[in-house]
Amino acid sequence: MADDLTFDTSPPAHAEECVRVSPLVRRTVASNPGPITFTGTCSYIVGSGKVAIIDPGPDLPGHVEALLHAVRGETVTHILVTHTHKDHSPAASAIKAATGAIVVGCAPHRSARPLFTGEVNTLEASSDKDYTPDQELHEGDAVTGPGWTLGALATPGHMANHLAFALPEEQALFSGDHVMAWSTTVVAPPDGSMSAFMASLDKLRGREETIYWPGHGGPVQEPQRFVRALIHHRRQREASILNRLRAGDRTIPEIVAAIYQGLNPALVGAAGLSVFAHLEDLVAKGQAAVEGLPALDSEYHPV
Repeated sequence: MADDLTFDTSPPAHAEECVRVSPLVRRTVASNPGPITFTGTCSYIVGSGKVAIIDPGPDLPGHVEALLHAVRGETVTHILVTHTHKDHSPAASAIKAATGAIVVGCAPHRSARPLFTGEVNTLEASSDKDYTPDQELHEGDAVTGPGWTLGALATPGHMANHLAFALPEEQALFSGDHVMAWSTTVVAPPDGSMSAFMASLDKLRGREETIYWPGHGGPVQEPQRFVRALIHHRRQREASILNRLRAGDRTIPEIVAAIYQGLNPALVGAAGLSVFAHLEDLVAKGQAAVEGLPALDSEYHPV
């Protein structure tokens, strides 16, 4: 089968409805739809009797209530967090307070690189600076329960602290926002890094999971083919940016207007940040040039 990148934009479920999606996994979608979150954040319950909740989501009373209702009569032993965006981690505190479960997973929020002198981090509002896990998980660490194992896999790129969690009993991977079936992932400096994102995709390409459960949207089927297609798509985007530089474009808004024709206006800012991530990577690789350090308002040149 050709590695064409095609998206599944069918809604995964009604908001706050708990649905069993596999023998070991239930999913509840938060009621926080938007141009970046799609139909809402997917929170997952793994196991039965003694369970783990992955990505408890935004701290919305209705979502917290829906998750607690779904595990009524069961014991929540672990709350796992893939990364510290405010649509994924804040409800961990409320779930912990209600259940006594420990919060494990990614490290506290950090940027992929230090801020440049005078640089303003436009992503501050989207990051959960209050998240403090009881236990940080690192590559190869795992938590377990009756009939289930969740192993941590470092997948930086979308955010520096991003983790995925492997469920070997079902050859499944909870991919957070690293790989999603409904859309490409926003990679936005300084919190995100395109070079790290591509390295994480290469890591996943060599794995054997047969399905991914992402942070938004429905499952990623045939994940190895999909990851190959994502890598190809990013390389094509990189080539398009270089072509626009050679054609005379010098600024990020010029490049976005040329290569994202027909884009939803609500996504123009996100597209600009992804172009910035590519340009930052291209400058680091010596394939593009900039006076001083790469920034959103810099002028870029071909090499």
